[in-house]
Amino acid sequence: METIIKYHRRFANRALNIWRGRDRNTSLEGGDELVLSDHVLAIGVSQRTSADAIEDIARNLFAKSHFDKVIAIKIPHNHAMMHLDTVFTMINTDQFTVHPGILGEGGHIDTWTITPGKDGQLSLDHQTDLKKVLKDALNLDDLDLIPTGNGDPIIAGREQWNDGSNTLAIAPGVVVTYNRNYVSNELLRKHGLKVIDVLSSELSRGRGGPRCMSMPLVREDL
Repeated sequence: METIIKYHRRFANRALNIWRGRDRNTSLEGGDELVLSDHVLAIGVSQRTSADAIEDIARNLFAKSHFDKVIAIKIPHNHAMMHLDTVFTMINTDQFTVHPGILGEGGHIDTWTITPGKDGQLSLDHQTDLKKVLKDALNLDDLDLIPTGNGDPIIAGREQWNDGSNTLAIAPGVVVTYNRNYVSNELLRKHGLKVIDVLSSELSRGRGGPRCMSMPLVREDL
């Protein structure tokens, strides 16, 4: 990424902001970052991304960008759920996939909505209702949380392990998935999404789904 930004003719000498370099002692990885809108970013508090790192990038974004809200979502710290995008992805303006294994009793999960505070400080609001947090942040009357494996504890666990939640949205309501996650894929279609499923017998063995294998550098405004 450093080489592309420095030398590629589409990026070089464009005064691009580097929101976070490699010269940090705290850990943050790309799979934990989801752009939800032009001013809201979701970041997973995970095995690979620390709360300190999230606060660091929030300060940088609030000071120099149009982003004014970061939602930190705590997920289990284990290898099976390494990043936020392995258990939760945005696939439409008002639709998300979610692995039910990250939700506690009553569908609750720890979230912290971070916004700019006074004198350069951060304001944190802790909540546990993920659906409400997303609706408030995105100004939606309602949204559709689609459970991996249709919520079945056995199927959900199996298809999440095969990256059933790691969907890559290439347009609102159009997603790329692995074909082996047939229960999740059929459920997505029932919820009105166009699903492009790709062969996955060897890819899935390496771990990481379609979103994990992508690295968007430029995206059009909606």
